[in-house]
Amino acid sequence: MTNRLYLTTALPYVNAAPHLGHALELVQADVLARHHRLRGAEVRLFTGTDDNAAKNVTAAAAAGQPVAEFVAENAARFTALAAPLDIAVDVHAATSSARHREVVQRLWRACAADLYAGEYTGRYCPGCEAFVAESSCAEHGTTTEVSERNWFFRLSRYQDQIRDALESGRVRVLPEARRAEVLAFVHSGLADFSASRPAARSDGWGVPVPGDPDQVVYVWWDALTAYLDPRWWYDATRIHLVGKGILRFHAVHWLGLLLSAGEPLPDAVYVHDYVTVNGAKVSKSAGPSLDPLDLVTTYGVDALRWWVIREVTPVGDTDFTTERLITRADHELANGIGNLVARTLGLLDGYRPRTVENPLGLGDLPKTIDDAVDRFDLRAAGGALVAAAETANRFVAERQPWRLAGAERAAVLDIAHSACRLIGTELAPFLPSGAARIETALDSVHTGHRPAPLFPRLR
Repeated sequence: MTNRLYLTTALPYVNAAPHLGHALELVQADVLARHHRLRGAEVRLFTGTDDNAAKNVTAAAAAGQPVAEFVAENAARFTALAAPLDIAVDVHAATSSARHREVVQRLWRACAADLYAGEYTGRYCPGCEAFVAESSCAEHGTTTEVSERNWFFRLSRYQDQIRDALESGRVRVLPEARRAEVLAFVHSGLADFSASRPAARSDGWGVPVPGDPDQVVYVWWDALTAYLDPRWWYDATRIHLVGKGILRFHAVHWLGLLLSAGEPLPDAVYVHDYVTVNGAKVSKSAGPSLDPLDLVTTYGVDALRWWVIREVTPVGDTDFTTERLITRADHELANGIGNLVARTLGLLDGYRPRTVENPLGLGDLPKTIDDAVDRFDLRAAGGALVAAAETANRFVAERQPWRLAGAERAAVLDIAHSACRLIGTELAPFLPSGAARIETALDSVHTGHRPAPLFPRLR
């Protein structure tokens, strides 16, 4: 595996304000990016907005705004998520840009041998922006009947190659349950899919089909093409991070387009499930919504990021409550990691601790975290940090260095301080602000300064 990592998030529609589900994906992507940077990799974190969706046009009309103005305003709200969430984004792309249009049309021409004109009649889900075989969409409920002329892509031609890429692990899909799901879909037989839509349906908004201005490129062809960075797509390990609802587009349709165009395939597709409130999926336009910026303002960025890391399960939707967010932050950050560092610093009293290798047998902590990250289990990775803090807190409580003196006291403090340093270093990808405060506190032990609580209790 190359020491260069190209990590992409999905590009959300900008038909409404972002919600907690978008923050979840950004935080997960940022943790992955920062973790690999900590291990010495060169990383490019790519995100952006899907500006060309038909639902953006519908939402703009409902708001009484020109589409371009509406899209620009809402896209800015998604871009503005990065700083409050401590997200270090390298590229934030907009699919409404002139450069993106050129790339989409270039890929279209590269796939020309697998494109043909045809008629489609069937059910269409506006929420998914996809044709569906069922009478109602499993996720959005309603569908509409449509009959139109489109361009179709011969996905069926690539059935065997897509199956082989997934079965061999050439394209990893994690968690395993999602790999099994997408393989079952492929084994059931791949049908050609409609790759364009009538331009009239979206008032001409979108990327025109080359040579056919009455059609615009289908949004799920359009948006996927944004990943084709001219340098990083060809010279890095390529990982997509997406929600379960768009897995087939990334692990099936996208592979077909790339195979047709002779482009490299992604190396992995990491899949997360949804955030719910009382069992209902959070949504921009229907159902419950949670503003991540409000949560950061109320509880702080460390608490919100920690909720994502420790509460979100690898498989299965995660129900959000403020109670769970507060409990995780207070128990594991304030009472756990924060208490460990604070009590250790309080005991030093001007003593300059020496570095201890493998304190308390925690030298394997980096590898434990590496293994969890590699299988896309951030919950387990965060759990390893919690367990390390519990081990160190238990050590301090049992040895009672406040009752010791001389070399005995110094030995205990050396171990405790080294454990704090290791935990703080490994915490940095997960909580960059919190880890920075720990590092600053540990570096200032000679001053005798007692820092404010590193993770204030929320309750």
